Amino acid sequence: MKTFNNLIEDVQKPGLCHRCGGCVTFCTAINYGALELDSEGKPRYADEAKCIECGLCYSICPEIDELDEETKKRSVWTPPIGRVIETGIARATDPKVRKKATDGGVVTALLLHLFRNGRIDGAIVTKQSGPFLREPFLAVSEEDILNAAGFFFDTSHGMKSFSDYYLTYSQIREFDPLIKKGLQRVAFVGTPCQIKSVRRMQTLNIIPSDTIKFCLGLFCSGNFVFGKNQQEKIAQIGGFRFEDVKKINIKEDLIIQLNSGEVKTIMLDELEFMKRFACYFCPDYSAEYADVSFGGIGAEEGWTTVITRTPVGRAVIADARSRNTIENNRQDNYPKLQSQALKKVKAWSSKKKDAALKNRKTLRNKFPNVWQDA
Repeated sequence: MKTFNNLIEDVQKPGLCHRCGGCVTFCTAINYGALELDSEGKPRYADEAKCIECGLCYSICPEIDELDEETKKRSVWTPPIGRVIETGIARATDPKVRKKATDGGVVTALLLHLFRNGRIDGAIVTKQSGPFLREPFLAVSEEDILNAAGFFFDTSHGMKSFSDYYLTYSQIREFDPLIKKGLQRVAFVGTPCQIKSVRRMQTLNIIPSDTIKFCLGLFCSGNFVFGKNQQEKIAQIGGFRFEDVKKINIKEDLIIQLNSGEVKTIMLDELEFMKRFACYFCPDYSAEYADVSFGGIGAEEGWTTVITRTPVGRAVIADARSRNTIENNRQDNYPKLQSQALKKVKAWSSKKKDAALKNRKTLRNKFPNVWQDA
């Protein structure tokens, strides 16, 4: 039976740990207490003597292929980008949500819809705690959900001293307060690696994954490091000052909106120096195991590309539309826009898969146990 020590050898040492927090979450939820996250969100032993060597932390890691076939079967995964029931381009109908949220605000609108209609007791999201820094957060009210929306440059909060990472800290760690509050119906919003970890846990039917009723996945080109040096370099590339920044979004490019109204764009290829190492080996761009996946790519400004993947996800989207919580783009050429959006998502997914496979082949020269099938 493989243990956390094997995770250290097979995942952490090669640099593949996405810090999704799944291993620590499971160990904490069943009160083993053998594992914890360090100050940068990296799993480690809290008390190795408490480890019963059950091997489950190893199995649920998204970088381990032990449960790959079972997880794919459970999610009805099909190539090339997972199951696709419907593709849409939508936005929140509430102007307040659109103003606060990123792109068309569909994720925020859906969470509010689920909460108002008694479908969930809470949502695991991230909220901003400083410039480029977001933390996992268990939202248990409409106000919580709305306050967590958006990707803003907020000069009123200082950077936390222990980290310069954006989205380093996994939402999965919020399973602990979820359990303590006794919540049984929760929506989970996360990146592809985080969604996959939850699905692995659900495949094994282990706590606390049974509380997650809806998985909402975010398109992801990679997580970026926004330390001081990176900020200085990106400001130089874009020709702006950070004190002039109002809002930032990542779509096909990094989009910086200045207080003056001017918009600066930087190609993502120019941000490779900021990408976290493990992201070079991740093959999932479009959150292929989610109930519904979301992103700005393929949609014009103010709208969100939405990929419905499961019957549960389809029901949620349909109900939100029928209750006028979200609306489709009503242009006459909407079917063409849908097709173009899906084509673009597939192209970006293919690019990420190809890069991950190439990088894994190189990494296997030094670490033969690295899972190669990206």
